[in-house]
Amino acid sequence: MPMKVILLSIAIVGVCVLLLGVKVFFVPGARFPSGHIHEHAALRRRGISCASSGQDHDEKTKQKHNNHQNNPS
Repeated sequence: MPMKVILLSIAIVGVCVLLLGVKVFFVPGARFPSGHIHEHAALRRRGISCASSGQDHDEKTKQKHNNHQNNPS
């Protein structure tokens, strides 16, 4: 019985991987979509940046603040 469960689990995971990657596996030149924030134009337009690059975001915020103080509109 435990062996059947293990084999069934492996089969289900294998089918899921195959179905998730149909385009990647069978279309030449295809690849999985990127999950990185910096590669999404809509997020860049909104000023959303990656949390792991928080230091860069803090520096940009400081620069914007300093530029606004130097050039008030």
